[in-house]
Formats: sequence, C-alpha cells, structure tokens
Amino acid sequence: MNEEIMDKRFGGEQIKPEYAGFKKAKAVIIPCPYDTTASYKKGTQKGPRAVLDASEHIELYDEELKSETYKIGIFTREPLNLESLDPENMVNKVKDEVAEVLKAEKMPVIIGGEHTVSVGAVTAAAKVYKDLSVLHLDAHHDLRDEYDGTRLSHACVTRRFLEKCPVVQTGTRSLSKEEQDFIGTSPPNLKTVNVYEIIDNASWKEDVVRSLSENVYISLDLDVFDPSMMPSVGTPEPGGIGWYELLDLLKMVTKAKKIIGFDVVELMPIENLTAPDFLTAKLIYRLLGYIFSGKK
Repeated sequence: MNEEIMDKRFGGEQIKPEYAGFKKAKAVIIPCPYDTTASYKKGTQKGPRAVLDASEHIELYDEELKSETYKIGIFTREPLNLESLDPENMVNKVKDEVAEVLKAEKMPVIIGGEHTVSVGAVTAAAKVYKDLSVLHLDAHHDLRDEYDGTRLSHACVTRRFLEKCPVVQTGTRSLSKEEQDFIGTSPPNLKTVNVYEIIDNASWKEDVVRSLSENVYISLDLDVFDPSMMPSVGTPEPGGIGWYELLDLLKMVTKAKKIIGFDVVELMPIENLTAPDFLTAKLIYRLLGYIFSGKK
C-alpha cells in the first residue's frame, strides 16, 4: 500500500498531515470506484470522488459528540484501480486491500462505488474475525443468487455475504419473487427487519442489535434513506429511513458491538446537486465518531 498522504483525501487540507498519515491512523479510507454491474442508472464510479470533494467542507468538530473525530487519525489511500476489472477480479482486489488494512490493525472504510465492492471487504473480514456478522442497511434485499449472468452483482451481495457469515438486514422495502422464496426457506443465518415491520414498532432497533454477533461489519447502501433526502442513487425506493432514525440505530450498534469496518456505497452523484454528497461525507465522519467515541 502506498502510504503517501494524498492531496485528495477525506477532510482535505483542513486535516493536518499529523492526523492524515497511515502510521498513526486508526481508520483507512479506501475509495472504490466501480460501476460494472449496475442495472438501472449508472454513475456510482464517481461516488468516491464526490464524497472526498464534499468532505473538504464538513465541520471537523462534531456538535453531537463534542469532539474532533479526525484526531483518531484518518488515512486516505489512493483510489483502487478497479474500472477495467471484471467483478471477480475486482472483488479479489478489494479483499486484498482490506486484508492489508486489517493486518495493520486499522479500520477499513470503503467508499463505493456499486455495492459489489462490499463482497471483497466482507470476505477479508470474515477470515480475520470468526464471530462476525454483517449489518446490511439497504432498500433492497440483494438476495438473488445470480443476476445478469453473474453471481457477483450488486443484486447478489447479501447471498455472497451469507456464504461468509450471518447477516442482519434492515431498511429493506423491495424484493423479487425469487428473493421472497429464498427468505421463505428460513435461512438460519439471515435476519430481516424490513421497513413494514418497523412502522409503529418502537423496539425494532433493539431487535436488530440483539441479532448481531459481537464483531460487526456495517454495509450501508445509501438507498436505505428515503429518496427525498438521498436522490443520488441508481435504484431509489420510496419510504426509506430518515437521517436521525438511522443515526440512532448506528449509535446503538456502535455502543453494543465491536465495529471492525464499514462501507458506504451506491452514491451516484447528480450534477449541481451536492447535498447528497455532503450527507454521505457527514455520515462517514459521524459513524467514525460513534465508533471511536471514548476510545483511545
């Protein structure tokens, strides 16, 4: 891994080099521009750059946490060269990169890119953490075994996760008959709490947290949000989760479990609409704050 401090890095130049180097960093940002299997609107390969651009303008003092999260050390590696790769080789490259970060005892933070990049990250994490589960936040179940002739599609990521470890998914509100039939077989390592189950259910977040193992990898597809606040996704679905509702869940999970890494994927930037890019950068920074709050 190139440990050189990048000019285009998370937080930009407002994060001084002493907090942006690899050696002292607790978190490593891995930009993964990839959009090969997207099936509706294209453009998620531009997501990582848009997030990094927006991150240069976020306030580094977190008003909720009363802290400056960047002081944990946030290193941004150069974007992975993925666009020319087929899905299998792309997944292997992401896996190797995440494995290197985990070996260095740092937290991998993947910025997508389409959701398929997450398969590589979870594969690497499952080899290190035996008691691992994935918290999958998404509008879609992503439970197809194959889609458009490949088992490594954005529509198949949860099936690939399940081959590595248990999955708890929530925010879901759209699926195919094939996916419903699979859920109907009651796979023992899958827990689904869809949007229709959380309406008027005050304890749904506790149910999600209880279902997770001690070590958790968070995979967050931005279409989990309602499209009124996150329109910049390739496959938007109405009726999504709100900002504070999702933050409350993330806060509960980070307090109760050990988060070993996370990804935020599927941002499809829209020209002259920067609010979703900024939301994504803010979300990453806030989640890092939740994870490392009170930790030295």
